[in-house]
Amino acid sequence: MTMQAPDIVPSATTVLQTQSVERRGMPVLLRRMMPLIVVAAVLLVTFLWISTLELDSIEQRTLNADYITARIGEHLILSITASILVAVLAIPAGIAVSRSSSRVFRGVVIGIANIGQATPAIGVVILLAIVWQTGFTTALVALVIYSFLPVLQNTIAGLAQVDPNIKESARGMGMTSGQVLRRVELPLASPVILAGLRTALVFAVGVATVATFINAGGLGDMIINGLKLQRYPVLIVGAILVAAIAVLIDWAASVVEDIVRPKGL
Repeated sequence: MTMQAPDIVPSATTVLQTQSVERRGMPVLLRRMMPLIVVAAVLLVTFLWISTLELDSIEQRTLNADYITARIGEHLILSITASILVAVLAIPAGIAVSRSSSRVFRGVVIGIANIGQATPAIGVVILLAIVWQTGFTTALVALVIYSFLPVLQNTIAGLAQVDPNIKESARGMGMTSGQVLRRVELPLASPVILAGLRTALVFAVGVATVATFINAGGLGDMIINGLKLQRYPVLIVGAILVAAIAVLIDWAASVVEDIVRPKGL
């Protein structure tokens, strides 16, 4: 009886499947990194363009590393702090609305949240500055008001789409209502809630530019100074930096969304 040697050469099907996976994997990685590549390319072109210009004294005071770094830091602190506060406030509010059977309560909460979204961003900022004060705190409150609605709506929608049979099965296993919420509903609703937070982050980055009107700093200073003083390099650099931060934050939020998304969703 002859013994056949084990087949150690991969079959044609296996080779084709491996090549297919590799071909699919590279474009996926490329698409994932494309925002970073585009932002890096735009920033590099902007830097090279600015380095070819003969800047006057006003432009030199603005287009330098210390000034730009300080404005970016103020912009990020304002935007990220506002987004964290929105998450802390809007997600519990969305849970409360989804749990309530009162149409009046639901209408009041959503109606108040709609006010901030319906009012122009600069209107919210200026109105708060008139009735309250100027500075970082007022700008922060304005950003929270303006970014509240997307997270609230997505929390309500995410919890509403959870299959009632899954919740009943969890209760049948002896879970309390709080455990069902924490262990079942919120994990299943997390993709929708995170999408709302992602939208709120991008909103906050954009709206934070108007914080300069009430002395709250940020990259809006560069944009307004460029307009007022007709220094278009300053204006263009400020606008590009705001757009780059928005794209990068949206990209980072999408990565986090993929990481925390429950497997199988």
